[in-house]
Amino acid sequence: MAAASYFLLAVFLALVAAQAIGSDPSLLQGFCIADMDSPVKVNGFVCKDPMSVNPDDFFKAAKLDMPRDTMASKVGSNVTLINVMQLPGLNTLGISLARIDYAPLGENPPHTHPRATEILTVLEGTLYVGFVTSNPNKLFAKVLNKGDVFVFPEGLIHFQFNPVHDKPAVALAALSSQNPGVITIANAVFGSKPPISDDVLAKAFQVEKGTIDWLQAQFWENNNY
Repeated sequence: MAAASYFLLAVFLALVAAQAIGSDPSLLQGFCIADMDSPVKVNGFVCKDPMSVNPDDFFKAAKLDMPRDTMASKVGSNVTLINVMQLPGLNTLGISLARIDYAPLGENPPHTHPRATEILTVLEGTLYVGFVTSNPNKLFAKVLNKGDVFVFPEGLIHFQFNPVHDKPAVALAALSSQNPGVITIANAVFGSKPPISDDVLAKAFQVEKGTIDWLQAQFWENNNY
């Protein structure tokens, strides 16, 4: 009986510990530089030989101080992502970074990061930002100014919009995963390959199938991180 109790306690503690783990697992060593050339497939990247690691593995001349072009974007924004694919030293560290430039009236459209919480800092300009909870879908939104910070919880749909018609905006986002992933809502729903049946979407959105067909015919731009 005592053995069974200890077993149940061990299972309970294991479950609690599993819930406490963040998006990416903790390190078992000082670092694990991603070996992009390894043929071994793992959840993440195989570690590079520590003896061949050098300072450049932790460095990228990203020029994040330089403005990005937003004119070519249909949504008026440009996301410059620094994740493990651009900086191998991020492997297993559970963090990534993005600079986001917004044209006047530009936006980073509603999207979600399935593997990361995001903290956003406004560097220049004004942004209207928000996220929507899981059902019953409450909106938490706020207007941010230079120096303000806002958090988007992991997995929730969120957005940023520059409401100013004559001034750009810039923000810096930190994310709690080396590879946070992104699902842009409009792209996923109306721009998937192959497309979702217009019968399904017409029923879901309570509109005519012709409206869905028109939406699916649009070019859905992916500018997200």
